[in-house]
Amino acid sequence: MPAAVQPIVVTPDVHRLQAFYRDLLGAEPAERYPRDGAVFFVELRIGDAGLGIVANDAVETGTPGRVLLSVAVDTLDDVLSRVEPLGGTVLGEPNDMPWGQRVAHIRDPDGNAVNLTQAI
Repeated sequence: MPAAVQPIVVTPDVHRLQAFYRDLLGAEPAERYPRDGAVFFVELRIGDAGLGIVANDAVETGTPGRVLLSVAVDTLDDVLSRVEPLGGTVLGEPNDMPWGQRVAHIRDPDGNAVNLTQAI
């Protein structure tokens, strides 16, 4: 039986995170609930993958949890240069890893840990 895994980020500011991932990675909205009024859930498409964003005014931001989003990009340095102007944080310079990836670690505007990778 096939299975699909979709990461879902909970945030007090759906619009801010949606704009961050749209402007950083080209994420396109695929679903929105409810269709009108205050948003509760947005599904974004990033390539073939989905990322859900759920509204919860009570959630605290700033401390990353035990989940790391990892996103493969075509041009790591270009994407990395847009992180801070979009409200995220770059945690250091990219590193070339022995398994054939260039990797950089960032945090989105809520403080969620994100791995950006590029094949080398």
